Order: sequence, then C-alpha cells, then structure tokens
Amino acid sequence: MPREIRGNTSKSRFWRGALAVVALTVLVFGTWFLIDRALVDRSPILVGILHSQTGPMAVSENAMIEAELLALEEINRDGGLLGRTVQWTIADGASDWPTFARGAERLIDSEKVCVVFGCWTSASRKSVLNTFESRDHLLIYPMAYEGLEQSPNIVYTGAAPNQQITPAVQWCHEKLAARRYFLVGSDYIWPHCVNAIISDQLAGLGATRVGEMYIPFGSTEVDAAVRAIVAAAPDVVLSSVVGDSAQAFAKKLRAAGLRPDKTPVLTFALGENELSAGSQQDMVGNYAAWNYFQSLDRPESQAFVKAFKARFGADRTVSSVMEASYNSVRLWAQAVTEANSTDVRQVRFAMRHQSFNAPSGIIAVDPETQHTWLPVSIGRIRRDGQFDIVWSSGTSVRPMPFPMTRSRESWLEFVDELHRRWGGQWAAPAGFAMDAPSGTERTP
Repeated sequence: MPREIRGNTSKSRFWRGALAVVALTVLVFGTWFLIDRALVDRSPILVGILHSQTGPMAVSENAMIEAELLALEEINRDGGLLGRTVQWTIADGASDWPTFARGAERLIDSEKVCVVFGCWTSASRKSVLNTFESRDHLLIYPMAYEGLEQSPNIVYTGAAPNQQITPAVQWCHEKLAARRYFLVGSDYIWPHCVNAIISDQLAGLGATRVGEMYIPFGSTEVDAAVRAIVAAAPDVVLSSVVGDSAQAFAKKLRAAGLRPDKTPVLTFALGENELSAGSQQDMVGNYAAWNYFQSLDRPESQAFVKAFKARFGADRTVSSVMEASYNSVRLWAQAVTEANSTDVRQVRFAMRHQSFNAPSGIIAVDPETQHTWLPVSIGRIRRDGQFDIVWSSGTSVRPMPFPMTRSRESWLEFVDELHRRWGGQWAAPAGFAMDAPSGTERTP
C-alpha cells in the first residue's frame, strides 16, 4: 500500500479517537452538571429584614437596615453562603406594633424567608413573638432591651439589663456620687421594665428615686416631664426616652437650663446616629451607656466604620445598635456555614455556639439563654457627636436576662400585669392611667 494512503488512515484514526474522547468528556461533564443542578440547591438564600422605615422610630431603625445590608453585601462579595447568593426583602414596621406583626407573618408565610433580622422597641418584638414561636421560626433581635424574656425562637444580640442598665446605675452611684435619681421613659414596655430594674437597684444602693415619668410613645410634648425634673432637682436623670421623643426631650432639657455639670443625663437610647440627626448639641456633656462606640480605638472598629462610610456616605456615623445589627448577620452567616444548611432549626441550634471578633470586641452567643456575651461601655457626649469612653468592662460580660433582685416568676408576672392593664397591648394606650409606684407620673 502506498505510504500516502497509510498516512491518511492513521490521521483518520487519530481524529476519530480524539472526537470520541471529546464526546465522552462532554457527556461525563454534562451528566455531572445535570446531577449537580438536580441535587444541589443553587437558588438564592432569602432573608427578611423587619424594621421601621417610617414613623417616629425611623430615625433609629433605618440605620439598622443599612448595617444589616452592609453585612449581607459583604457576604455576597465573598462568594455568598453554601455556593448561593443571599437576597433580602424588607418589611416596614412603620413604628406600629400591629404592622410589625403583619410584616413578620408576610415575611415567613408569603416570602418564605429563612431568618428575620428585626425590631427595635420591645413592643414590636413582643408583637411578633407569637408569630415566630407558632411557626417555629427564627428572629435575630439586635437591640439592647429590658430582658425578662427568653424564647427558643429568638437570638438576642443586643444587651441584657446587666450589660447596659445596671452597670450604668452603679457607675452613676460611684463616679458621679449620685444619690437622687429621676427616671423618665417613653410609655411602653421597655422603659417600664427598665425603671423597675433600676428601682430595685437603687433600693439596694440606698439611693432615692425622686421621680418617675412617662411620655406617650412618639410624642414630642415633653414640657411636663421637663418641669417635673426641674422641680425634683435630681443628681442624675436616667432616660429611656426613644425616637423623635428623645430629640425633643433633649432640646427642652437644655432650654430649661439643665446642664450636665449640675444635672447630668444618662441615656440608654441615644447613640451617634440619633445625635447626628438633631440632638447632638443639646446633649453635649451628658452620658450614654452602650456596648459599642464609634470612637473605640480597635482595628475591627476602624474597618467597620470605614466600610460603612464607603457604602453610605463619608458624613455618616455608626452606633452600638448598628454594630449589633451588623454582628447579627455575621453570626447567622457563620451558623449557616457550620450547619451547611439554611434550615431554621439547624441554624438556630448552630447559632447557640457562635462567636465573632466584632468591632466592639469578642462576642459570643450564650447557649443557655440565646443572649450574647457583650462588652459594656459608658461614654460622654462630645461636641462632634462622638463619645469619650469614660468606663468600659474591658471584656465581654455574660448576659443575665432576669435580674436577681426578683425571681424569674415575679418578673414574668410584672410583664404580664403591664400587658393586662394596657388591654393586651405592649404600650400604654393614649390617655391611659394605672396604679404606679409613688412618684410615677405620665405627661398629659
């Protein structure tokens, strides 16, 4: 056979073999791709965000949304979770408890989210609690609160009372030598519980509560409260006034001549974000108790501040509540990765032993209570709206949701009694009056 024919035959065999290899490779990889698509879920992971975008709490809660979005966007830039992107849907609680409840139901039942990050006020959290428990779902609550609650369906990433309230009172007693205290708050579940906890502590310290007053939620009519404070001449004012009411309250206190060198105010509800929204100059020289301040000199804090400003504006500030919101997403993402699943029950279990090197320090979810170990700080408000940290716990403090001044049963009875007297609501109805401790008043 001629040499040329033999050469052509060899080439033909080579190409047929090569094509067969290519075809087999395509078949194998194509089959694997189809199996992978069938067995591995590549659909986006959907999470819910439930905060007030409107109403008197929007000044605080919109910033929480931004902090949560920052964390979610960072997760997606790093490749998502379980090979999937994370998407979110936001429900506006509108600073209204029934609206929060409807929002929670929609996110779980209609949107089919696998977790909800949400709420600021305890009234909003109480309003959605039954929704999460009856559906065996998961709420991550990133707000300092009164404690007196423990639910298997909530992970509490904000402060318990022993991580904000009681250290602040102790500090006022020791460092400010305060012996006469005026307690003022918005008229809903959180301030009433906070002031009961404080009252127990003051009795133990031998100090005096010279007044206790409540401002209707969202109201800017604060003159009566200011007059009562001036008349009582306390050594310190402890404030759990929130939202738009807090802005008006700070302004009227300063206008009435109350100065921090004579009658300091320590707030549990105003951070950098709220100060930048309008009450900054009225609160200079006063104090706040939180778990984090933007001025904290820590690399993780500086990175958090830099990332937030790059995303939302160089003139923006961050606060403790915003840091807790950011931490909430990060802790949840770690739990999803560990569980290798977005299943609510598996993630809830994995959440119970997560820790995180947060902007504020090392934090960890306490498996017994599902509250979070957190550092505690007290800051003095500067003219630029930032804080000079005047005291810090140094390390994270174990959460104690039920203060030891009363039994757990007594605290639960206290909460139930408020709920009953308010007609099944978590805030006092307008114009409502109830029996209260001596010295307790409500503004008209």
